[in-house]
Amino acid sequence: MHSAILLCLGLVFSVSILVLIAQKIRIAYPIFLAIAGIVVGFIPMLPTIGIDPELVFLVILPPILYEAAQSISLKELWKWRRIISVMAIGFVFFTTVTVACISHWLIPGFSWQHGFLLGAIISPPDAAAATTVLKYVKIPKGIVSILEGESLPNDATSLTIFRFSLAAIATSHFTWHEAAGGFAFVVVFGVAIGLAFGFIFNFLLKRLPANSELDIAFSLVIPHVMYITAESLHSSGVLAVVSGGLLIAYKNHFDISHSSRLKAGAIWTSLVFILNAVIFFLIGLQLPSIVNDLKGIALRDAIIISIIITIVITATRLFSGILSALFTRFISRYITVAQAAPGWRNPAIVGWVAMRGVVSLASAMSIPVLLTNGEEFPHRSLILFVTFFVTIVTLVGQGLMLPWLVKVVKPQELSTRKTDDVQMFEMEAQLSKVAVDELEQHHAKTMERNFLVKHKFDTLRDKVEMLEINKESEEGFKHATGMLDEFNKVMHAVATRQRQELHKFRRMTDYDDNVIKAIETKLDLEEEKLGEGNGH
Repeated sequence: MHSAILLCLGLVFSVSILVLIAQKIRIAYPIFLAIAGIVVGFIPMLPTIGIDPELVFLVILPPILYEAAQSISLKELWKWRRIISVMAIGFVFFTTVTVACISHWLIPGFSWQHGFLLGAIISPPDAAAATTVLKYVKIPKGIVSILEGESLPNDATSLTIFRFSLAAIATSHFTWHEAAGGFAFVVVFGVAIGLAFGFIFNFLLKRLPANSELDIAFSLVIPHVMYITAESLHSSGVLAVVSGGLLIAYKNHFDISHSSRLKAGAIWTSLVFILNAVIFFLIGLQLPSIVNDLKGIALRDAIIISIIITIVITATRLFSGILSALFTRFISRYITVAQAAPGWRNPAIVGWVAMRGVVSLASAMSIPVLLTNGEEFPHRSLILFVTFFVTIVTLVGQGLMLPWLVKVVKPQELSTRKTDDVQMFEMEAQLSKVAVDELEQHHAKTMERNFLVKHKFDTLRDKVEMLEINKESEEGFKHATGMLDEFNKVMHAVATRQRQELHKFRRMTDYDDNVIKAIETKLDLEEEKLGEGNGH
């Protein structure tokens, strides 16, 4: 137990240092960590650290999916629902069938059941890989929304196919009728379980006394409860977490206090970062053991097979991206779509970004070593090797080439909305105006006797006037945003000076440390409201 704790702490510390190096050399940290893991894995005398599939599915995957569902835009998800559905379900099926055909033809003794099993394992792009790598590349928001939206439910599709393929190999029994009915049950029941827990969670938050610590504790537990409940009832834990997470995210604006949102946001960001960083490093560490466990086939042949399958799934993904664009153009004649003429640039980017991740590797590792009759599971080591190869090549290769591809292809912004700066400018102006109206209409008498409220009113009114005057023209907008940027810079400097002054009180015995920390928290919150700056 003691050694396991030290190993976990050492792992977190190591990946934190590696992430700092990745940021310094400007490489997306999942890519750098996977490469570092491969290098470290071949260092002799180091302990072997494996990936436990149950740990991935029950402990790591639920919070990653939940956080992704919490952060994704519901508007964008609905806007691109058709293309997301096609990619999350249709693409996964198409890739699975393609891989099944190629592997059945390419690998001696590789049955159709094994082909579908391998296809289900390597068909879904990984949610963690997609959302993390995309943060390091400047591409249109519409493409990001499609890729992030697709990466949430596609695991459910692939894991369902995986489950039926594994059962078919173990029992030698498979019918399309049963598979279709089972898939429908898994999807519908999984979503229903997630929504039910989402409603229960929101109901409890509304009825129980406000307590940010309890709110955060509930939020940390609920993804695992949804996942485990759904899986124990033979439905989709992935869809349960995603659907429940989306519902909770929608209701959070009304049912959770500002204190809970601020604290939970910081905790969830750190938690998911640590989980992602550790898991990408562990992926790289698996190479030595996977190579050593390869049985029944030469390493050279396994590499050739893996290269061919990687090329096939990459081409399949690109073809699916272009095909989805053509399909969108066709159906736009009959129904309203988000973008009737997507062209080729954006589908090319969508088709390229398909990094595989820990779900694929954990699925392969969860294949039993022995069949129910006691015989060795056929081709298990080869399936594991191909899965690792595809995961590393797509994660590292596609991830590293993505910035270059974006520069060459020059994808177009799909959204017709105003820029983020303009949206923020207009919303801040409206919120300030509402605040002024509230103070004028309901707190006029308070302002007469309380100079602090009156001062806040004057500040808000001046801000509204400044924003209203400058919002009409582009030059005025730049002038107003410039003034706000300058204000933020000055306030950061003021906060730094205040923090230095506060530090002097720490040396005085007349002032309690808890009171000093409370004042420091207020300073931190005030500076956080200013946004990015030089406050340290």
